[in-house]
Amino acid sequence: MRLRLLLFLVPVVVVLSSCSGGSGGGTITPPPPQGNPATVDFGATNQTIRGFGGSSAWISNFSSGQADALFGSGSGQLGLSILRVRIDPSTDTGGAANWGTELHNAQLASTRGASVIATPWTPPADMKTNNNTVGGALNSASYGAYANYLQSFVSYMASGGVNLYAISIQNEPDASVTYESCGWTGEQMDAWVAGNAATLSTKLMMPESESFTANLSDPALNDASAVGHIAIVAGHIYGTSAAPYANAVSKGKELWMTEHYQTGTGISGALALAREVHDSLTVANYNAYLWWWIENYTGGGYTSGLMDDSHTPTLNGYALGQFSKFVRPGYVRVNATANPQSGVYVSAYKGGGHFVIVAIHTGTAAVSQPFSVQNGALTSVAPYQTSATASLAAQGAVAVSGSGFTYTLPGQSITTFVQ
Repeated sequence: MRLRLLLFLVPVVVVLSSCSGGSGGGTITPPPPQGNPATVDFGATNQTIRGFGGSSAWISNFSSGQADALFGSGSGQLGLSILRVRIDPSTDTGGAANWGTELHNAQLASTRGASVIATPWTPPADMKTNNNTVGGALNSASYGAYANYLQSFVSYMASGGVNLYAISIQNEPDASVTYESCGWTGEQMDAWVAGNAATLSTKLMMPESESFTANLSDPALNDASAVGHIAIVAGHIYGTSAAPYANAVSKGKELWMTEHYQTGTGISGALALAREVHDSLTVANYNAYLWWWIENYTGGGYTSGLMDDSHTPTLNGYALGQFSKFVRPGYVRVNATANPQSGVYVSAYKGGGHFVIVAIHTGTAAVSQPFSVQNGALTSVAPYQTSATASLAAQGAVAVSGSGFTYTLPGQSITTFVQ
């Protein structure tokens, strides 16, 4: 009896030794643990997505190759769908001397299918209280002239073949800086919108505050004479995080995050960017997400761009591309389990006959993630992946069996599944 028991126990000891990497026999690798299913319901819709992009403010002329890499849909290209340009504070009505570079960049973006929005960092100096492009405020006597000035930029771009999707009143009216700027209060913005926004022939977005500050937009949203002129409530998230804005949504306004950047680079920076996009779309329900500068300005200490100094996409660019290339303007976000297991973040979209799931995995070890699909006729999905060693790289197709599929997400990766 004792002998037979010992014989039974010996193989057990050997197997355990092999699993732990012992020298005898082949190594047995246990399967990774199954995570909680991420349930994706393509029948439960949320906000409409307008797109993803960045700014070319103060950046020189794009080449065709740069524009292809940024706005193209081919292999290794980012598929950005929005370009934010700067309105130089020029009083030259022709505008060519100061506005030509942004027109050039906008033309290249527009011909590749991107929308173009425009932002002034300051009104012209002669319209301001301090007669300077830095600081000060807009003279109330110049409200009408400023509206005509913004409309002149709309017309200038249109004459060059670019129809602006939207135009802003002011970049960061609440920021105190030493470069082009202008201060506004919420009441001043309300008065300007109510009395002058009708001059504009394109959508108006405001207030583009530094930290998505509601007190700069609430006065206009709560003013019956102003609210109808506003199409987009836009803001930045410096010093804060993406959050819902109930008053704007209740007034039927879209929410756009039009500028932010983080200092991280490499895969850690890319994952932080992707997580911020995820939160912007799933927590705050933003309709659009824009990074700050499209390319690095290493000489000025900015290395977080979507392209490096040689105009090659960075991992930050590929991280944003995991959304922008596949979640196209007009798609809608659908319900998905946002955080099915530790370190995994999931969002999903549909549009144009396509279904899209984006999975971010911030942990270092690979995990097995089940996806349960509802109200979507998926038969197979094509994964595209960004990691420390992959850049929007196509992976092997995955069959969808019954109502879902399971996929091993590599550590520190972003994977977009498309049908």
